[in-house]
Amino acid sequence: MRNKSAALLTLLAFTAACSKQTTDSAVAADSATATTTKGAFSVTAEQQSRIHLVVATKSSFQPSIEVTGTVAFNGDRSTQVLSPVSGPVSQLFAQVGTSVARGTPLAAVASPDFAAAIATYRKAQASYRNLQRIADQDVQLFKTDAIAKRDVDAAQVEASAAASDRDAALEQLRALGVNPAAVADGSTNAISAVIRAPIEGVVVERLINPGQLLQAGSTPAFTIADLSTMWVLANVFEADLPSVRKGQLATVTSTSMPAPLSGRVDYVAALVDPSSRATSVRITVPNHNQLLKKDMYVKVSINSDVTRIGILVPEASILRDEQNLPFVFVETGKGQYSRRSITLGAHVGSNYEVLTGITVGEKVVAEGALFLQFAGSQ
Repeated sequence: MRNKSAALLTLLAFTAACSKQTTDSAVAADSATATTTKGAFSVTAEQQSRIHLVVATKSSFQPSIEVTGTVAFNGDRSTQVLSPVSGPVSQLFAQVGTSVARGTPLAAVASPDFAAAIATYRKAQASYRNLQRIADQDVQLFKTDAIAKRDVDAAQVEASAAASDRDAALEQLRALGVNPAAVADGSTNAISAVIRAPIEGVVVERLINPGQLLQAGSTPAFTIADLSTMWVLANVFEADLPSVRKGQLATVTSTSMPAPLSGRVDYVAALVDPSSRATSVRITVPNHNQLLKKDMYVKVSINSDVTRIGILVPEASILRDEQNLPFVFVETGKGQYSRRSITLGAHVGSNYEVLTGITVGEKVVAEGALFLQFAGSQ
């Protein structure tokens, strides 16, 4: 009797073990995902219906080069104004934000150099008039045989030299911003050295104050810029340089601007920055409503007109790992996917070019990639 009871207990235990194993297998089969091989994931038929695949094929495209840039004044339409004379600032005529034309007075300077230049001009003018009068008289005397020809020639040489001195003094006055007609009356009391605008534009910087001592040719006084256009200096890396050239259209955007601005590439530098391995590309942008400000950081999209051929995948396919390196999921079998590291190329509309990592004909996950990434982290 005892032997029969022991046999019965053994049979029941075996039956329970078999039932538990069968139940565990069913649960595993119905699980949402299960790792079948390293780096690969299987999904159920229901989940498979929610995953969208694209086939990797080669396409011809014109890439958009996405870079960052810094705004600067248009160097062809801006300049720093230096004081042409030494001395203290006696009066300011222009403030920051003032629109000026070429020749507009910006500041007055009480300068001994200026007074000396006026005196030099007046002396040269008086000397020329006297020597020219003598030369004219000698010509008349020579006609009556009163003097020799060599005396006439000597007088004319002296008058010519005096004329050269006068012209040099006149140019010095003009360089200092003085109208020679203003010193013709012989009074210097109402005349002072004036710093004038060399170009038309807006005073964007005032670097001097009343009473400040200026040094001729070295003290920056103002900065004037034509703000109708600005430069955007973008950094393009070596891999994208073949797609960038002068004349291409570019779009400039910033969080501080309500709408993008369009510009055009007008210069590609001949040097590569040894520290960043990037090349400077200059874009001239019409500055509508003066939205662009100097030293502003912006995003730049250069629309290349160079046609390339490569593999394009949707933006939704691109994921990033812990090191911010890109990867995608590729179908390796029916309902099975593996993670693949890739190298990205150009941004083309809503797609990205893939340089390495996938080959033509492979099926890449577009919609559903985030689900597979989550499953892989479990």
